[in-house]
Amino acid sequence: MWIRSTMAYRASFAMTTFGSFAATFFDFVAIMLMFSRVDALGGWSLPEVAFLYGLSAVSFGLADLVIGSMDRLGRRLRDGTLDALLVRPAPVLAQVAADRFALRRLGRLTQGSLVLGWALSRLDVDWTAGKLLLMPLTLLSGCAIFCAVFVAGAAFQFVAQDASEVQNAFTYGGTTLLQYPPTVFGKELVRGVTFVLPLAFVNWLPASYVLGRPYPLELPEWVAGAPPLVAVVCCVPAGLAWRAGLRSYRSTGS
Repeated sequence: MWIRSTMAYRASFAMTTFGSFAATFFDFVAIMLMFSRVDALGGWSLPEVAFLYGLSAVSFGLADLVIGSMDRLGRRLRDGTLDALLVRPAPVLAQVAADRFALRRLGRLTQGSLVLGWALSRLDVDWTAGKLLLMPLTLLSGCAIFCAVFVAGAAFQFVAQDASEVQNAFTYGGTTLLQYPPTVFGKELVRGVTFVLPLAFVNWLPASYVLGRPYPLELPEWVAGAPPLVAVVCCVPAGLAWRAGLRSYRSTGS
């Protein structure tokens, strides 16, 4: 329904999609401006940082397209309109994710894909079967990890009522963090996004394997293939948190 509604105004859709593309493109422009003054950032060249950027942007773009509307849950909790979703014969999670589905988010996904393609064309990588297989697995796993963060953030809103900005700090803030190499951050932060909120498995660790770079925190080489497992580990507690939050919901009344 939301897609049909969006496509009823094709010029508006084209302009908003381009706006989404342009807004995210300026993030990469900022990185390019940095490299106009330096040859490397934390020991990483521009194509290597673009590779990190592309992996993060595509993974997050997929998650944002599929489930990015979860940040609207707080508003529904506050005004009581979540009640309408509870009586419909469809999973509440799917309904919240599809609420005001924004097809314009394809602009973010397209921009990330172009940067990733440019990075791959500039990198001198010794491609093996393992590295080729790791690429789609990394993107899908990264999408699942970000989806888990979206769902966990939505579950938190059952307690906080309306804390979308807290959720955005870990979703939009997380993808911005991952656009830069781990070597520019302190070890405490790197440990946090590896062992507490495992965003490092979205791109830092797989990219280190593909590029033949030292792993953050001197982790073993096999962790580069762990993103699918990490995605499952993230999705299970996020799903349980969502179920617990939904059971604890009390309507605002009429």
